Amino acid sequence: MASEIDLSAAVDDSRVIGSIAASMDADSGTLHLVGADGLLHLQVATPGFPEAVLATIRSIPVGKGMAGLAAERRRPVDACNIQTDTSGDVRPGARATALSGAIVVPIFRGDAVIGTLGVGNRRERVFTPAEIDQLLAIGRALADRYPQAVGI
Repeated sequence: MASEIDLSAAVDDSRVIGSIAASMDADSGTLHLVGADGLLHLQVATPGFPEAVLATIRSIPVGKGMAGLAAERRRPVDACNIQTDTSGDVRPGARATALSGAIVVPIFRGDAVIGTLGVGNRRERVFTPAEIDQLLAIGRALADRYPQAVGI
């Protein structure tokens, strides 16, 4: 649960994102922040992402892929199985993650989106409304760690 995650500045980002993924019973997690160039920049990815995937997700335009869409739409973007998703929200490169169920939520500071938080599972998964609300709340709490992030 969100209350079990230590978001203090003393805890490194990798441990924070790993704790968030674990609290959501997920296998992976990512954190992107909006930079001055308006792109989402990868800050943290839990271990296990293939290098080809990391290269693709290091900088993401707002509006592209799950993270870019979550930032643009200002709401969560999820897929029960990104391997078979036909919604158009999942980019072909996402299939290289070997993940199935995934969700990305915008991180808000006030009304501005300053980044995205994503978690994924190797198995198919539908996130419940309570889990989605929890991730959004965690995202809002994370915003305080990143005063340098630019809002959109």
